[in-house]
Amino acid sequence: MKKIKVEYLFDNSIARIILDDGKGNVLDSVMMKDLHQLLDDFSANKNLKLITFEGEGKHFSFGASVEEHTKENAAEMLSSFHGMFYKIMELAIPTLAKISGQCLGGGLELALICNTIFADKTAFVGQPEIILGVFPPPASLLLPLKIGNARAEELLITGKSVSAEKAKQMGLIAEVFEDKESMNEGVNSWIEKHILAKSASSLRFACKTSRTFFNHIMSKFLPQLEDLYVNDLMATNDANEGINSFLEKRKPNWKNN
Repeated sequence: MKKIKVEYLFDNSIARIILDDGKGNVLDSVMMKDLHQLLDDFSANKNLKLITFEGEGKHFSFGASVEEHTKENAAEMLSSFHGMFYKIMELAIPTLAKISGQCLGGGLELALICNTIFADKTAFVGQPEIILGVFPPPASLLLPLKIGNARAEELLITGKSVSAEKAKQMGLIAEVFEDKESMNEGVNSWIEKHILAKSASSLRFACKTSRTFFNHIMSKFLPQLEDLYVNDLMATNDANEGINSFLEKRKPNWKNN
């Protein structure tokens, strides 16, 4: 059973991807496989001008599956997860995230790789990985690129979540709408005003060239952070304790090593 839905809008020039896996829209291996297949399909579609991402129901995504972050699964999970980012960068089709409710961890990282983020007033965003004793490799690069080091470090080191309005003040979100319905209407108006009249092929050149530095940083350093996570972080007691305590619904017992 697929965990995403896709609709093609505006004469098939816009692909609307909806994460659909129950309440939290968790980015597990099944959903990531579905997304990989869809991104591969997009590479042969010369008419796409924009890809949008959103979550079914009240929330965008609670993030990647914690069960798949365990030591024995981390390497495979990160390889698949990061592979989506490389494919989105390679496609160079403009992307837009529409956030309602919780957008956390890997969910926020998926939004961060997008060119533009819109949200409604129910949205809360954050990278809570540190609370589990781990760190988020893509966000460790994406947040400084998007909002600067000082603001990025505030989120990455504390693990706190911030409201849509606060995220807009930080420069993370372009516009905040009253509710999901008005956000959808606002996005459609934005698409009609800024995207539809443009050439799909020229939009890809604009997307790729505007991200010259962005793509260089991601391509060069994300593999290094993936290696650090899998081979160094997951060799520590506390990274494993943080993940396991979450899964066992108990308070972590840190050893500080």
